[in-house]
Amino acid sequence: MKRKKAIKIILIIFLILAFLVGVVPFLLPIRTLEGTQPAMALADADSQFVEVNGLAVHYKKSGEGQPVLILLHGFGASTYSWREVITPLSDYRTVIAYDRPAFGLTERPLSGEWQGLNPYSYEGNLALLIGLMDALGIDKAYLAGNSAGGTLATLAALEHPERVAGLVLVDAANHQVGPSSKALQWVFNTPQMDRLGVLLSRSLSGSQGDQFLGRAWHDPSKITKEMIEGYRKPLQVENWDAALWEHTRSVTDPGLAERLTEISVPTLVITGDDDRIVPTELSVRLSEEIPGASLVLVENCGHVPQEECPQAVIEAISSFIQ
Repeated sequence: MKRKKAIKIILIIFLILAFLVGVVPFLLPIRTLEGTQPAMALADADSQFVEVNGLAVHYKKSGEGQPVLILLHGFGASTYSWREVITPLSDYRTVIAYDRPAFGLTERPLSGEWQGLNPYSYEGNLALLIGLMDALGIDKAYLAGNSAGGTLATLAALEHPERVAGLVLVDAANHQVGPSSKALQWVFNTPQMDRLGVLLSRSLSGSQGDQFLGRAWHDPSKITKEMIEGYRKPLQVENWDAALWEHTRSVTDPGLAERLTEISVPTLVITGDDDRIVPTELSVRLSEEIPGASLVLVENCGHVPQEECPQAVIEAISSFIQ
């Protein structure tokens, strides 16, 4: 009798959970965001746009001549994250920073609006990077990537070494790319998560986004109101929330950790000594696993040394390229 009662309770609990997971997401009201604008309406005076693989890509350019240095930002960032270094680094070279799909002012197509590669996947990101170089007439460039931008830079060096003069990996997320779980990938692509994902994206526009930004710095007290506004500006772009979710569910592990010994281009690894997002020891390990790589450890600095400790990054990159 007790066993039957226990089974009945378990069945009821299961049915309640099934209802909550399977039905409730469709009952949640999702209001339309107000005050959003076309990306080009938010452009800065030095903003430029070029069509690559059917997308209007936003970029900024400083300096002229060779070599060319391309800056790749991380998750939740944009060209804004390179503001402290782009001009100083361009004294003797061309420096380009651009917004990856789902970030900044680059066009953000929604599901069903693109053909071919998913622009939010690493494969799509790589095709866009190479396409951007082609569109701007760049045969070969140094690639400097922060966090997930470092993952993309590494992938480019592995798949297109003839286009990469050298790598600068700034707190790169090469050992922390996910989700790698096929079960989690399946969950991310369910109709229920299609609705919930937009709400999860929107949570980054408030205090959760500010907390994430704070974790990226060794000394969060240095983060000004102007910086917060700079990071929030792209959150005024039409469909930013849906596009961010498209990116989140499209990112899978490209398997770089097993291929690091294949890298054949000169490589510099830069990391803050207090990185709480990509632990510093992973960057040290990265420098040891890439053949011939050198390491610069920036003291009293976090996950975004190009913002928190820009002079150290400028000196390290300039020395490496020269």
